[in-house]
Amino acid sequence: MLNNWDHQLFLFLNGLHVDWLDPVMTFISSEMGWVPFYAVLVFLVFYKYRWKGLWVLLGVIVVITLSDQISATVFKPLFHRLRPCYDPLIEDLVYTPKGKPGGHYGFISSHAANTFALASFIYMTMRQHYKKIGWVMFSWATLVSYSRIYMGVHFPGDVICGAAVGTMLGFGIGYLINYVISTGAKRNGEILD
Repeated sequence: MLNNWDHQLFLFLNGLHVDWLDPVMTFISSEMGWVPFYAVLVFLVFYKYRWKGLWVLLGVIVVITLSDQISATVFKPLFHRLRPCYDPLIEDLVYTPKGKPGGHYGFISSHAANTFALASFIYMTMRQHYKKIGWVMFSWATLVSYSRIYMGVHFPGDVICGAAVGTMLGFGIGYLINYVISTGAKRNGEILD
């Protein structure tokens, strides 16, 4: 029953495509399109943390590497859940503006895991400095994750579970990095604002 619900919700969301939105969603779904966004994040990190921003960048590397590897080398090989565009029950109904991807398996979504991991991590490490950072980061992660359904490569369940795994990793690593930064600041007699 859960699988049927996932199929039906996917077909509804994937069916909401319009021609002018195809290049927009293709851009949103691409990693390279977000380089300016990432550059702004790096600037904000170093603007507030100065040299301690290296700890935050190290945390970003760790959290993205973990979320990507867990989704690609643990979940996908373990569950072997076909992407919608390869699922024989619905593949003829799936709209894929960019064509079918190379990998046949889609559970969990690496895009969702990675973007929610980064969103959660940045929220944890930057929320005291930028009050609306959570809204920005989680809106971005949701948009990127939805684009994967629009592109026909993930079921909603793939995206939801990927977001959950990424969020847990992001909060966990974020907590650890906050601890490292605050412990170092206390040891050096600094006041964190």
